[in-house]
Amino acid sequence: MNLKTIRVVAALLAMSLAANVAIAQEADKAELAKQLSNPIASLINVPFQLNYDSNLGLADDGDQFKLNIQPVIPISLNEKWNLISRTIIPVLYVQDTFPGQGSEFGLGDITPAFWFSPKAPTKGGLIWGVGPQFLLPTATEDVLGAEKWGAGPTAIALKQSGGWTYGALVGHIWSFAGTDNRSDISLTNFQPFLARTWPSSITLSANLESTYNWEADDDEWSIPVNVQLSKVVKAGNQLWSIKGGIRYWAENPDTGAEDWGFRFEVAMLFPR
Repeated sequence: MNLKTIRVVAALLAMSLAANVAIAQEADKAELAKQLSNPIASLINVPFQLNYDSNLGLADDGDQFKLNIQPVIPISLNEKWNLISRTIIPVLYVQDTFPGQGSEFGLGDITPAFWFSPKAPTKGGLIWGVGPQFLLPTATEDVLGAEKWGAGPTAIALKQSGGWTYGALVGHIWSFAGTDNRSDISLTNFQPFLARTWPSSITLSANLESTYNWEADDDEWSIPVNVQLSKVVKAGNQLWSIKGGIRYWAENPDTGAEDWGFRFEVAMLFPR
């Protein structure tokens, strides 16, 4: 075998190796994308989720930008159980939600949630978790928070089959302390979700982040419908999920957002 033939063979082997590595990396990204569709997956991730909504307030003149910082941290308790921690830290900019308000910017109320979840799905493939959630009155401006302490249960159940993920998250929060001149809180949240992930690590997802306010006089439901497209990418040594989509308010209180909004999210991923 002459030198030229050896070089050709070496080049072909290098190309084959590079192709196999690329295929393996794409498979890893697709698996991460599938894990991201599972809110209680054993995957450390830190999403930065920007939401925009309009037509707030009785005069429908208000606008709101909300940046939710949502670190998700799984903790291994033993061979069979995980504790999944997710804390939502909202940073808000609102303007003209009532006459003469102007604009307000600051931190909103922080809501930590915890799910005790088996590491292995059931024989039927069900993935589930239950635990407590809390409301902390951390808002830096009155209009940005409820000024109440709250707590209640939360649960999630889902299945993953092929590239599909479907399930629902439910929970309730009651207020038990806080400022007396602010309304008490009794909120039920129900969030069904559906997602389809492809081998290219692209995911199309839809969910309802519906909330029922038991303390409201009327128009108790808030029901935004979210449709989003996401992809896992790698920049340097860091893995990211990039997501964007639209929201339509199917139902809302008189002072709530109306019509269309949007959501854009980047999440840092830390697979083990």
